[in-house]
Amino acid sequence: MNIFERIRADHDKQRTLIDLLTKTHGDSRGRQELFERLKAELEEHAMAEERHFYVPLMEKDLTQEKARHSVAEHHELDELIKKLEETPYDSPGWLPTAKKLCDELLHHLDEEENEVFQLAGKALEDDEKQSLADDFDQHRKSLKQHA
Repeated sequence: MNIFERIRADHDKQRTLIDLLTKTHGDSRGRQELFERLKAELEEHAMAEERHFYVPLMEKDLTQEKARHSVAEHHELDELIKKLEETPYDSPGWLPTAKKLCDELLHHLDEEENEVFQLAGKALEDDEKQSLADDFDQHRKSLKQHA
């Protein structure tokens, strides 16, 4: 699995979790569990992705601007997660914020897959694509062990 396939696998999981989360109601166990799973997934993914995908892309002229933009979007997603953490699950404002997170997340994932991946495919050598995927997986595994 190369870095693009590896990241896309995470993206598929994130799309499923955010879709399920935005269908929950009130202060339910399901909402809490899905939010915690999504939050952990996004955090672990962003940490590994920034280190093992975006840092190498920032070193290349072709991909530097897109890489910086994507990392900035990670921080915007973090702010929405923080806002959800500070809002009671049964608050009338919780679901609209979760839907905003959904919109922002889906935009980010689509932009990565349709724009960043194309440029990165040109900027990275084939062996780099594989080694970055291996490093990404190792990072994810170490994060899960320390969770």
